[in-house]
Amino acid sequence: METTYPSDLTDAQWALIAPHLPPPYDIGRTREVDYRAVLNAICYVLKEGCQWRAIPKDYGVHWRTVYGLFRQWTDDGTLEELHAALRAGVRKKVGKAPTPSACILDSQSVKTTAKRGHAGMTAARR
Repeated sequence: METTYPSDLTDAQWALIAPHLPPPYDIGRTREVDYRAVLNAICYVLKEGCQWRAIPKDYGVHWRTVYGLFRQWTDDGTLEELHAALRAGVRKKVGKAPTPSACILDSQSVKTTAKRGHAGMTAARR
């Protein structure tokens, strides 16, 4: 990959993320997909807000491969595990517990009407 984009991972970021991605299988074909290129492409889609098909060809990974791995990692919990690990690292770095211990719940964020039930009269109800 020659061209770099602002959304691409730095070497330090990749070093933090790489251990949390699935390892290659022991049997079968060797993995030919560069996971760093896949993650760079996913970050590009998230940053630019573009369609999967609009991923630049500079990444060297077909958009279907990127989308397929994104779905697989979403379904099998890989991205959730990665997010939790990165969050815990950031929290430890600033002197907090690895997991949050408090949250805020808003019981009503949309106002409702005072009148309940049907608001109008129809010809069938007369």
